[in-house]
Amino acid sequence: MLAITQRLRNNITQEQLFMLSAFIVNGGNYFYNLMLGRYLGPTQFADAAILITLLLVLSFIAMTFQLTVTKVTVEFAPEQKKSFIAKIYKYAIGTGLFLGMITVGFAGGLKDIFQTQSSGMFVAFGMAIPLYFIMSINRGVLQGENNFFNLSITYQTEMLCRLLLTFSLLLLVDLPSEYAVSIAIGVSFIAGLFPLNRNSKNTSPAIIISKTEQKRILLFFILTACYELTQIVCNNSDILLVKHYFPSYDAGLYASLALIGRVVYFVTWMFVMLLLPKVLQNRKEGKDAVPVLKKFVGYITALSLVIVGFTFIFPTTAVYLLFGEDYVSIAPLLGWYALATSFFALANIFAYYFLSLDHYKPIVITAIFGALQVVTIILFHDSLLQVVMDQVYVMAGLLIAQLCYFSKEQHRAKKA
Repeated sequence: MLAITQRLRNNITQEQLFMLSAFIVNGGNYFYNLMLGRYLGPTQFADAAILITLLLVLSFIAMTFQLTVTKVTVEFAPEQKKSFIAKIYKYAIGTGLFLGMITVGFAGGLKDIFQTQSSGMFVAFGMAIPLYFIMSINRGVLQGENNFFNLSITYQTEMLCRLLLTFSLLLLVDLPSEYAVSIAIGVSFIAGLFPLNRNSKNTSPAIIISKTEQKRILLFFILTACYELTQIVCNNSDILLVKHYFPSYDAGLYASLALIGRVVYFVTWMFVMLLLPKVLQNRKEGKDAVPVLKKFVGYITALSLVIVGFTFIFPTTAVYLLFGEDYVSIAPLLGWYALATSFFALANIFAYYFLSLDHYKPIVITAIFGALQVVTIILFHDSLLQVVMDQVYVMAGLLIAQLCYFSKEQHRAKKA
């Protein structure tokens, strides 16, 4: 086994390995959700989908810390980097404890808002939240060091643990589905901690970082936090609002629709993870990063066209094969949902590109359209079709706005 692993590391690049791993992890997460949907049925799956959505929300919050650590790892000297990581660890754990206590304390209110079967699932989920922030700091170091081999392993172990433990609890222990999912999610955070980067545990004495650099780091952190907040709104508000406004059966159908339609976003996420270090490295070396951006946009556009085309041409086949006959009634909405997600995925890569260059205006643009999406769903939700079309129009507007900003910046740069 060690010989095979060593051969793989010698024959393929770290980036290729991470892309392969991302496909496997996304495939595993998809398989996990699909099996849950088939096993539980629409009504019970609606509760499980809320936990999965909260996990995505948590991942976006923690990504603020991960990307900040990535940036520092790329740009700072080794001793400065170690000192900074030791300090940000404290902030990350504090944030995790605060969010965990909020989730546990308001578990009853969350049960009422999302019309779930129990509040205990929110308690179990909340208790595990601090672990996710520790895991994200470790991943930020690995990402910044381009150690994609170990970074891939952390995602693999988290996914496999969640998959195996959930169905072990459902099939062998016969736990209620919402408890099985919440416990498995919490334990998977522990599995995702390994391999733990040694630098991420460093507790070296504080190294003085100039005020200019501190302000730059703080600005990046704030910009990233704001942008991740918009990601939460754009990516997850529809599922949460549908669970609030619609019966559990309809919410379960919509959750299956969102899962299939968002394959565009999850498949393209690996390109975003690879884009940030490359843009930062080009900036550090004084090179133009636009060619890198255009290459990644080309990849995402090609993938999006293939997936959206398939969902428009074979929607019933896709839903039947993935979720089964119980979910087929949602098939006519699949192509439109995938189109909305494609618009968002393309707009997202422009926003991350400018975020890595410390531009804040694309974040403001995304925040405006994210808020607009929430408002339109709140005002217009007579049917699930209307909810989906709300997102198609808003995400198309977001992509056009980001393209206009990119064109304007390119024109300004040429004049300068």
